[in-house]
Amino acid sequence: MQEWRQRAVVCAAAIFVLAPVRGYDGAVQTQTEERPQLVVKSSADFEVNGAGDHAAWRATEWTAMRRRQADGHPYDSRFKMLYSNTGLYFLMEGTDKRLTATMKEDFLHLWTEDVFEVFLWTDERHPVYFEYEISPLNHELPILIPNFGGQFLGWRPWDYEGDRLTRKATSVSGGNKESGAAIEAWRAEFFVPYALLRPLQNVPPKPGTRWRGNFYRVDYDDKRATQWEWARVGKSFHEYQKYGDLVFAER
Repeated sequence: MQEWRQRAVVCAAAIFVLAPVRGYDGAVQTQTEERPQLVVKSSADFEVNGAGDHAAWRATEWTAMRRRQADGHPYDSRFKMLYSNTGLYFLMEGTDKRLTATMKEDFLHLWTEDVFEVFLWTDERHPVYFEYEISPLNHELPILIPNFGGQFLGWRPWDYEGDRLTRKATSVSGGNKESGAAIEAWRAEFFVPYALLRPLQNVPPKPGTRWRGNFYRVDYDDKRATQWEWARVGKSFHEYQKYGDLVFAER
């Protein structure tokens, strides 16, 4: 169980030569500071479709994630975030060469295959935060995590229905959305309702509210893991004291 969430940084013993992967066009915010800050803009509610083409997304810029392994896969990873009166919107995208995704249900060990992840620590008074994972095949893992001195486990939501359900969709560029497919990139768009975050404190956020959080990606091309992060952490994705600042903007 300890191995389940420790996410050790992968150290490769050999040098790998990878073909170049097409990067992104357009502006992307880069993060160089140890504890980055993201201003989260507000939006009216809208439907997600996996393409991320709703007009609301044009109001905010992409933010880049940094690769954690110097010799990892040379892919780009980036994300956007918005908030509304009812919940939080996320758009995450990464270039890729092959979909490593076989799981066909929610609440499985999604982090062992290609995945995007979001961690939300809403109140620094309490060592409890929300984690959300989504696979290229549109399967999810939403869990609440108490973390006491590095001892933690994920708890599944109870009465996960109605206004507590997320809305989610994924899409693929340059190939088919199927296990093992050759692709150029994949994208996840999802909505997390505030109702799902209960009973976390400091929810819902208001203009000027400050949360802590982090964004990750893991890719498993060539049977080796490469990881990306927004705020720099150590060996574990669960080092929540190192998460970046999420500041909610005026409406």
